[in-house]
Amino acid sequence: MKISLKLGIWFFVCILIIETSSMFYLHRHIIHSRAMQELNSLKERGNSHRDVLEFSMDPSTLHHIALMESKTDTEVVIKNNNGRIIESSGPIDQSMKRIMNKPIPKVPRKGLILQSDLKGEKYIATVSPFNGGNKTKGYVYMFKSTEQVQTLISQLNKHFIFASFLILFFMLITVFFLSKALTKPLISMKEATKKLSNGDFSVSLPNMSKDEIGELSKSIQTLANDLNHLKQERNEFLASVSHELRTPLTYIKGYSDIGRRPSLEEKERIHYFNIIHEESEHLSQLVKELFDLARLDQNAFTIDKERIDIGLYLKAIYERVLPAFKEKGIKLKLDCEDGLFFSLDPKRFDQVLLNLLDNALKYSNENTTSHIKALKRDKSLHIIIEDEGIGIPKEDLPYVFERLYRVEKSRSRATGGFGLGLTIVKQLVEAHGGEVSVESRVGKGTSFKIVLKEQ
Repeated sequence: MKISLKLGIWFFVCILIIETSSMFYLHRHIIHSRAMQELNSLKERGNSHRDVLEFSMDPSTLHHIALMESKTDTEVVIKNNNGRIIESSGPIDQSMKRIMNKPIPKVPRKGLILQSDLKGEKYIATVSPFNGGNKTKGYVYMFKSTEQVQTLISQLNKHFIFASFLILFFMLITVFFLSKALTKPLISMKEATKKLSNGDFSVSLPNMSKDEIGELSKSIQTLANDLNHLKQERNEFLASVSHELRTPLTYIKGYSDIGRRPSLEEKERIHYFNIIHEESEHLSQLVKELFDLARLDQNAFTIDKERIDIGLYLKAIYERVLPAFKEKGIKLKLDCEDGLFFSLDPKRFDQVLLNLLDNALKYSNENTTSHIKALKRDKSLHIIIEDEGIGIPKEDLPYVFERLYRVEKSRSRATGGFGLGLTIVKQLVEAHGGEVSVESRVGKGTSFKIVLKEQ
C-alpha cells in the first residue's frame, strides 16, 4: 500500500472520529437546549397566567385565559386545591389526566416541569401554583404536544445530516490534497535514494520547508553530494595510481628490453640495470605508501602512546636526517623547550616528521635553513617544521593533504613523491587526536604546524 493512501486513510479515520464525536455532542446538546427552551417557555406562560389569576379570579378572566390558549399550540388546564377543573382551553384527554393525576411534591412559586420526555409521552407539561388570598387556590397546568417539538427536532436533524455530508465531502478533498502535499516530497526523496542505490549520485532535490521533511531532504542531498565527490575522488585516485604505476613499469620494461640485447656493452648494461633497480625501488615505495594509506583508511593499525621526552625524541630525528641536509647544503636547526614531555606513538610519529622533513629537503635550495621547533601552549604540544624553500602557491594550499595531489603537475621524477605523503601525515596526526595545518608563500618557504592535545 502506498504511503499516500496510508496517510490519507489515517487522516480520514482520525478526522472522521473527531467530526463524528463533535457532531454527536453538538446534536445532543442542541436538542436538549431546544427542549429545555420549550419547557421553560411553557412554564413561563403558566407563571404569567398564574399572575393574572392572582390579580383577578373572576369567570371572565378564566374564560379569557382559556380562549387565549385555544388559539395557540399549547393547552391550559386550571384546577383548584380540591382537584376540580375550573377551566380548560380544550377537551382533556387521557394523557393530560394521567399527568395531572401524578402525585407531585410541593410546587415552588416559579413553577415545576411535570413531563419532559419528548419520545415516550404525548405532551410535555408544567405546573404553576396560584394563590388568590382568601379566594380559591389551585394550579395552572400547561401542555404542549411533543409532536410539534419532534417536528422541530426532525428539521434540525435534516440540517445536521446535510451539514455532515457537506463536512465529509470537504474532508475527503482536504485529506486527498493534504496527503498528496505531504507525500510528494517523500516520493521525491524515495526516487533520489533509489538512484543513489543504483550508483547514480547526480541527485538534485528541491529546497523544501524548514521542518523535519526539509531536514531529511537536505541530509539526502548532502549524502548524494558526498557520494558523488567520493566517486570522483575514487576515479581520480585510480587514474593517478595507474599513471604512477605505469611510469616505472614502462621504464623497467623498456630498459630491460635494451639490457637483453647481446650487442650491448657491459658498462651500458650495468647502467640500464641500475635504472631498472631505481625504478623498482620507486615502485616498491609507491606500493608501500598505498598499503599504509589503505591501513589508515581501514583503521587496521593501532596507536600505542607512551610518555616520552620530546627533546630527546626530536634530537634523534634531527641526527637521523642531518646528513642528507648537509649533503644538499641546507642548514637544519632544532629548537625545543627543556623538560617537554608528551604522550604519543614514537614509531607512527617518526613517519609524520620524516615525511615533512623529506618535503623540506626536496623543495629547498642550498644555502637555506630549515627548522624543527617544539613548544607547549595551553596543555597542547606544538611541533613546527619550517623551511625556506620554493613555497606552495596560494591556490594549491587547500588541496595539499588530498590523495595523489601534487603541486608539481608535471609529476617530475626529479622531485620524486607520489602525493601520498601529506595524506598519510594528516591521517596519522588525526589518529593521535591532533591537527595539522600549513602556511606558505611562493619563494619564501613553507611551515607545517602540528598541534597535539594532552588526553
